[in-house]
Amino acid sequence: MPGPIIEHVNLTVTNPARTAALMERLFDWHIRWAGPARDGGTSIHVGDERFYIALYAPPGEPEARFPKGAPLNHVGILVDDLDRIEDKVAEAGLKPFNHGDYSPGRRFYFLDYDGIEYEIVSYG
Repeated sequence: MPGPIIEHVNLTVTNPARTAALMERLFDWHIRWAGPARDGGTSIHVGDERFYIALYAPPGEPEARFPKGAPLNHVGILVDDLDRIEDKVAEAGLKPFNHGDYSPGRRFYFLDYDGIEYEIVSYG
């Protein structure tokens, strides 16, 4: 093993199936596992064979949402074709913003259906 890597990130969302479908559409990932989770909630793990994002929803109505940036600033996703992903984000009805082109690569951001911010970056 080359050293420590992030194996997964766990995010609380209002609808794991909807967010997993978005991740599959944007990044060509797949659902690795889905089922019951702690406290009677549900979880879907979406990613590839190396890593995944665990999407968790507690039972019942979602609690109040966190303000932007608290406690999470954003999730960074490295892609080969930034323009292709940006097109897919727009096709999903989400708005890319804050485009940048500085070392080490180009990037843009978007907010998912729950207001979670993603930074999409390409070094190519």
